[in-house]
Amino acid sequence: MKLENRPNPIIIQDFITESGALYSSLPLSFTLSGRPLHTAPIVLVNHALTGNAQVTGKNGWWNDLVGEEKTIDTNKYTVLAFNVPGNGNDSFIIENYQDFTTRDIARIFIKGLEALNIEQVFTIIGGSVGGGIAWEILALEPNITEHLIPIATDWKSTDWMIANCYLQEQILNNSSKPIEDARIHAMLCYRSPESFKEKFQRTINQDLLIFNIESWLAHHGKKLQQRFQLASYKLMNQLLKTIDITRDSEDFETLMSKTKAAIHIVAINSDLFFTPKENLETYNELKKFKENVTYSEIDSVHGHDAFLIEYKQLDHLLADIFKAETIAK
Repeated sequence: MKLENRPNPIIIQDFITESGALYSSLPLSFTLSGRPLHTAPIVLVNHALTGNAQVTGKNGWWNDLVGEEKTIDTNKYTVLAFNVPGNGNDSFIIENYQDFTTRDIARIFIKGLEALNIEQVFTIIGGSVGGGIAWEILALEPNITEHLIPIATDWKSTDWMIANCYLQEQILNNSSKPIEDARIHAMLCYRSPESFKEKFQRTINQDLLIFNIESWLAHHGKKLQQRFQLASYKLMNQLLKTIDITRDSEDFETLMSKTKAAIHIVAINSDLFFTPKENLETYNELKKFKENVTYSEIDSVHGHDAFLIEYKQLDHLLADIFKAETIAK
């Protein structure tokens, strides 16, 4: 039976954030696709900064990875995705974005799983900030999943990441065109110098008489401005800045020693945002006390965004987890 729908939101009542802010009613909207709930292994997919719970289907942002006979096969799995409350995908907006941390969102997602009577999922997978939320979920509930697949992310925001998020915040709070300008800056982090060189070759847009890289960046800024809300951008940027499973908690080894879940770290060799060096350090730290850990890299010039671009490579890297037999490379 094929199922793909957007049920009514779960209402999280009297939620208190880590910072002490009380939200008497938080709507948690979600999508379900694939097998009916509780009839098949569940894959929880966490979206990235400008994403949403629409993982697959007509407007699905991960259609190349999730769907019938895809890597995450909706004929075999139930695919669940939550919208980060305040991500702008429904009418609920969070104005006081500094009330929230990534861990708060992880706590909300866990409450969502409880509301759906889900005690354990097969896999939690997410890219970028979605992967950061996945790390936070595992740290809070070590028995909640069999597999953790953090892609182009890490268990903490580095100083470099915090610095970029700080600049994003300054633009969002001070620019006359906040979403457009913030997006232009962000694209420099999401891609790489080699990606731009390969794509543009210093060519000129003959209609506008500016460099093609400039018109491309302006296009992406305007495009996001048309579909994304300022409050949502501020919130998601705040979450990207506050990933840290050890903040006001136990150290990394203590937290990760509690879980039996297999952890499959997927880095991108050209990622300027969550660098492969940081990911490799995380892997090497985990290997000191945990056996079921793997590390792999997507080979791409496209930088951080490669997890949205290099589907064939992701398919190969994830085949052992999601498929009965490894597909031939």
